[in-house]
Amino acid sequence: MSVLHNRVSNKELKEKLFQENFPRTTISFYQYFTIQDPQVFRDEMYSALHALQVFGRIYIASEGINAQISVPTHLLENLRDYLYSFSPLKGLRLNIAVNDDGKSFWVLRIKVRDKIVADGIVDPSFSMENKGKYVNAQQMNELLTDDETIVIDMRNHYEYEVGHFEGALEIPSDTFREQLPMAAEMMKANKDKNIIMYCTGGIRCEKASAYMLHEGFKNVFHLEGGIINYANKIKEAGLPSMFKGKNFVFDDRLGEKITEDIIAKCHQCGAPCDTHTNCKNDGCHLLFIQCPACAEKYAGCCTQACTDIVHLPIEQQVELRKGIDKGQQIFNKSKQRLRPRLGEI
Repeated sequence: MSVLHNRVSNKELKEKLFQENFPRTTISFYQYFTIQDPQVFRDEMYSALHALQVFGRIYIASEGINAQISVPTHLLENLRDYLYSFSPLKGLRLNIAVNDDGKSFWVLRIKVRDKIVADGIVDPSFSMENKGKYVNAQQMNELLTDDETIVIDMRNHYEYEVGHFEGALEIPSDTFREQLPMAAEMMKANKDKNIIMYCTGGIRCEKASAYMLHEGFKNVFHLEGGIINYANKIKEAGLPSMFKGKNFVFDDRLGEKITEDIIAKCHQCGAPCDTHTNCKNDGCHLLFIQCPACAEKYAGCCTQACTDIVHLPIEQQVELRKGIDKGQQIFNKSKQRLRPRLGEI
């Protein structure tokens, strides 16, 4: 019987990754299309990608596929051939990572979900078949200087904080499902203007463009391939980058530099910084921005309370975090403070 799940510990997998003597390429891709039996599709894909030594995170749903993976560079064309063997995926755009050390993932996880992007949409008449038009990198640069165009960032606040397009509007929310109705409400007085939506790799802004059209907006566009594809295309064409700063990514890198601009600040001391990290206290793991000086001062932790805890014996730390539900621990800029966590509640 073929392997359908990982059975090796994360520690062993990470060690094996760093012992590899060949380069890896980090890529992302998505496609909205109907999958009749997501579980069967998932199992078949797991077997095929496991054989190609693919690592990463893939979500399968009846509405399509969403993937962030790494593949041995010498097997990239084999992967492409496999994906293109599915007619809805033929010619699929593979977004190649901008800053890539090949160490972004160390295990393959493919999960079946209700949707490949949690959107909160319950209206049965909503369809992805009617979506906004693509704009390419050059068109994006041109439209950013047009007063009749509004550019909307469809990423979370912590992504926008470290990098965004000049003049882009932030939808101040923690989740995509909250952003969709907020974006429609914020734009209701601008239904006749050109509205361009963008995100990391294209999957969220593509659905957002369809939602805006569903809500009665007329001139809706979305950036083809998101920030990742934009960064690669402007480099190829020698165009200036209208995106400033870092593109947050959801793997071990936590970001890839698009330009050298640092537009964010350390959440602890306020110094210019755009380095995301997770609090080293295993009872916290808050995602926040921390400069090197504060990382040394607080031992990689978000507060002195967490610093004190990581200096305790391991047994004591384990006892302290029993029963603690961390939930989604992210620095919330709108509240201008670090959320409560172990040692403060």
